[in-house]
Amino acid sequence: MAKILFVVSGADRWTLADGTAHPTGFWAEEAVVPYRAFTDAGHEVVVATPGGVVPTVDRGSLAPEVNGGQEGADEVTAGLEAFEELRRPVALEDVDLDAYDAVFYPGGHGPMEDLAVDPASGRLLARALASGKPLGVVCHGPAALLAATGPDGGNVFAGYRLTGFTNAEEAQAGLADKAEWLLQDRLVALGADFQEGEPWAPFIITDRNLITGQNPASSAPLATELLNRLG
Repeated sequence: MAKILFVVSGADRWTLADGTAHPTGFWAEEAVVPYRAFTDAGHEVVVATPGGVVPTVDRGSLAPEVNGGQEGADEVTAGLEAFEELRRPVALEDVDLDAYDAVFYPGGHGPMEDLAVDPASGRLLARALASGKPLGVVCHGPAALLAATGPDGGNVFAGYRLTGFTNAEEAQAGLADKAEWLLQDRLVALGADFQEGEPWAPFIITDRNLITGQNPASSAPLATELLNRLG
């Protein structure tokens, strides 16, 4: 049995360009689907958040229209209720990476608010990347990569092939023109080799021990790939 660290945003809002707060949190599917895959395979999951706060689910991620209908929405809601570890997170600042076999970051707009500038998360990501342990990051989760600075002052993910929520998807979601910055633009600016698939379709990229997924639909194949890496 492996022990997998889930690093989840502690933010419940995303500050837009005009200073208004857009209610958000983590995206339900991106947490529930990998959690179910990992635990069904017999692995242990530990949730960590900045300051150990109980994370907030983005209420929009529970709507039928983003879950393939009411049945899908009910399934995701039930999955959240079964995800007991979300209600007793550890403090991200206290995490010892040596105690874990893999690391996973779900998305939602929350990481754009806190993990993108969180030094403890940045240090953890840099260590995880250097360790060779499987590191999975999906959708807006790659915003956390922006805080991963190496000893030379550069970003440790510069030069890596990766993906994340695209500008096209942000525009189609209706928030691109309201955002202070866009995830794809920032990942390109840090020197990453950003790849993108069709909007909303499953798309993952692997580069060494880094596995990234573009959008919510990518959470299932990303979880499968991470499990394959665990053996």
